[in-house]
Amino acid sequence: AVLALDNGLARTPPMGWLHWERFLCGTDCAADPRRCVSEQLFVEMADRMAAEGWRDAGYEFICIDDCWMAPTRDEQGRLQADPKRFPGGIRKLADYVHSKGLKLGIYSDVGNKTCAGFPGSYNYYDLDAQTFASWGVDLLKFDGCNSDSLELLAEGYRHMSLALNNTGRSIVYSCEWPFYLRPVQQPNYTEIKQYCNHWRNFYDVYDSWSSIKSILDWTALHQDTIVKIAGPGGWNDPDMALVIGNFGLSWDQSVTQMAMWAIMAAPLFMSNDLRHISPEAKCLLQNREVIAINQDPLGKQGYQLIKDKNFQLWERPLSDRAYAVAVLNHQEIGGPQNFTFSLTFLGNGLACNPACSIRQVLPASRDWGVYSWISSLSVEVNPTGTVLLKV
Repeated sequence: AVLALDNGLARTPPMGWLHWERFLCGTDCAADPRRCVSEQLFVEMADRMAAEGWRDAGYEFICIDDCWMAPTRDEQGRLQADPKRFPGGIRKLADYVHSKGLKLGIYSDVGNKTCAGFPGSYNYYDLDAQTFASWGVDLLKFDGCNSDSLELLAEGYRHMSLALNNTGRSIVYSCEWPFYLRPVQQPNYTEIKQYCNHWRNFYDVYDSWSSIKSILDWTALHQDTIVKIAGPGGWNDPDMALVIGNFGLSWDQSVTQMAMWAIMAAPLFMSNDLRHISPEAKCLLQNREVIAINQDPLGKQGYQLIKDKNFQLWERPLSDRAYAVAVLNHQEIGGPQNFTFSLTFLGNGLACNPACSIRQVLPASRDWGVYSWISSLSVEVNPTGTVLLKV
């Protein structure tokens, strides 16, 4: 019998903040105290999340990624935080994060070492799960580096799932299982969903348009196998990090990432510096209409409907017979372009039958009015930008 995880968690895609991408593996706090992975960093981010509307917009997790650990386990074999960078330990940090109405995420690895070379969980799954639960951790991101075989990888992911469940604490389980399988074999998403709350499919996101574009291309290419498995309790993770508010994306590209991660029902974990973020980036990341699309209770992932020259048309079924529709302009030269399509394309012809109201959500919100089933819609989109509509 398969022991399914079903921990009742992640009924909608989880949202929060994650240190990886923006802060990488910064461990030299003496040289760069504002940019190292430390207790101080997470305390400051938790303060910002609580005080500046992030928590109220739905971003509830604050997640520690790789490089938080001491180089060795303690005498009892337990993982321990680096004592210089986390002088109070993880339990104290979790208590602080919880006092702000937020949840704490942590990182480990299925193999004998993490990707950055810190102690992994191999042979310690039960102990590590108990340790995380005793600290008050609410999410585990479980990486897949340094596993000796695909059998051990799969066994480790299954084992940790059951170990987390056995603690009795509600801990969201974020897996990288299919990403490490893919080069060798087609992942069994039905099995993966039995154990994981979300699972990584593709490479680390970088702070660049080419990275965002490659994730979208990969998702469209594989949508026939991945879209149908997503739903309440289990989500495809195109790499959760939203890099909006950093350095690499233009405004239009930031709009594209926000719109498309909402269409893909992706976990929304920002990786940026909330102490230094522009009002525009903050406004985009806290846009309630986009977040409502991402968090739609029906829990269906969107998909690409049409690819036509430089344009892509995506749709996502929403509750109450609504649809989110994204028009993405791939062109990287010239000015805004128009894309015209018939409303009969949407929702297998049902989205607008006999009529529908259309509202633009991004780049700015405005009502477009009521259209009949046989109407065509013409949408003007900036290069590398996206127009997000709700039909």
